[in-house]
Amino acid sequence: MRKFLIVGLGNPGEKYQETRHNIGFKILDALAESSSIFFTSDRYADRAEYRIKGRTLVLIKPTTFMNLSGKAVNYWMQKEKVPIENLLVITDDLAIPFGTVRIKKKGSDGGHNGLKDIQATLGHPNYPRLRFGVGNEFPRGKQVDYVLGEWSTEENQALKERLELCKNAVESFALMGINEAMNRFNNK
Repeated sequence: MRKFLIVGLGNPGEKYQETRHNIGFKILDALAESSSIFFTSDRYADRAEYRIKGRTLVLIKPTTFMNLSGKAVNYWMQKEKVPIENLLVITDDLAIPFGTVRIKKKGSDGGHNGLKDIQATLGHPNYPRLRFGVGNEFPRGKQVDYVLGEWSTEENQALKERLELCKNAVESFALMGINEAMNRFNNK
């Protein structure tokens, strides 16, 4: 059975639950809910396991806070013996329009503190990621307030369909590989 580590980035705690920065958690919650699985608290993360067509997807929501995400990623990759190509990190991205999905094999951290810490911990930027566009509708210097702000009414209404798309993208990554997932879901 092939094993995958699917990491949704976010910050723990109710205060951050509905913020743009927590889209990684939100996508994993949607995946868990549709599969009737539940997260339990474990070392450095809330963890759930999801099986689909001969694949095991270990879903983690790091409890280390965004800036220390690398610690959780590294620990769970070692514990579950998941190779780097079977890691998928799900994160918010200011550089792409709201709801747009981009899957990449590798890339820069783009100024994202969670990705920065993962890259520093792993020692390289060569790991797959799913970037979810949150847009950049904020005044100069207000980036932190924006990503830690809650979704607008319009965004909230569109999220259900966008979460379904992301759930399908994660499953496609595990079942068909990153190239097929990129072909099917990028810029959707």
